[in-house]
Amino acid sequence: MPEKSKIYSIAFNKCPCCHEGNFFETNNPYNLKKFAHMNKYCPVCGTNLEPEQGFYTGAMYVSYALYVALIVTTFVGFVVILEVDVDTVLKFLVPVLIVVLPPFFRFARLIWANMFMSYKGVEASTKSAFKK
Repeated sequence: MPEKSKIYSIAFNKCPCCHEGNFFETNNPYNLKKFAHMNKYCPVCGTNLEPEQGFYTGAMYVSYALYVALIVTTFVGFVVILEVDVDTVLKFLVPVLIVVLPPFFRFARLIWANMFMSYKGVEASTKSAFKK
């Protein structure tokens, strides 16, 4: 996967501008004490990862889309194609939705940030981040 792609940044918890610094403080989404802690600035290029207050409110819509995609895919796959009982699918699906909450939260924020921040490379990001 090329390091300059947005998918690389999303999949590997990297800064959307330099693709080197970590977006979240820890790479483990299941460290429940820190799964939501983001770096305020990229540790490598210094880009402000929270450009304005409420910036990540839009990530809720991305999270919603991820959950809908998972639920619809599961429902169609098991109920429509495999003809499994709906109650059985729900007994399986509810715990799965709880387990995927931390990674979906992170993916939603990373996707949202990558929609509005573009790759510039370390040198260009460093110059623009510290230029006032």
